[in-house]
Amino acid sequence: MSYIRKDPLRAVSDEEREILSKVARASSERADRVRRAKALLAVADGKSYVDAASNAGFKANDSVSLLVSKFNECGLDALDSSHGGGPAKKYGEVEKSRILLEVAREPELEKDGTATWSLTLLQRALRSADDGLPNVSTYTIHQTLREAGYSWQRTRTWCSTGSVKRKRKGGVVTVTDTEAEEKRGN
Repeated sequence: MSYIRKDPLRAVSDEEREILSKVARASSERADRVRRAKALLAVADGKSYVDAASNAGFKANDSVSLLVSKFNECGLDALDSSHGGGPAKKYGEVEKSRILLEVAREPELEKDGTATWSLTLLQRALRSADDGLPNVSTYTIHQTLREAGYSWQRTRTWCSTGSVKRKRKGGVVTVTDTEAEEKRGN
């Protein structure tokens, strides 16, 4: 080796070594995870960063050095890709739950100006609420509702897929389709 390792690989446990070996051999794993696992195993076996990079398919040994530092810091999570660039996500679980809370609320005719929700009216309500989301887009609302299992009904508002209110002799009842998840393919 022609240089001193600033951050040498920490001791790899038997369990970690077993997982790294499985990932390195798996044909069903993503290629980037396989390459990282091969590089970490090579370094754990005493090979230099240059040899590990060459064997795993990295173009530079700096990639292996960064991978080793990440592995020392966060363990097997180093195999996974980190954020690939672009703007950071604005809406996390808290914001998504706020959107779902708003859609679950019955719209007030006087306050919201409607008896049913549309994407634009949901957007307007969320932007004007005190604890709302001032810059939320209809696209974000749509994506959040779809992920939560809501679908747009042409004659109604956004409603939960698989359950519907029906008028019967005894009054209005909620009918639930027990196979809705299966039919949707989730």
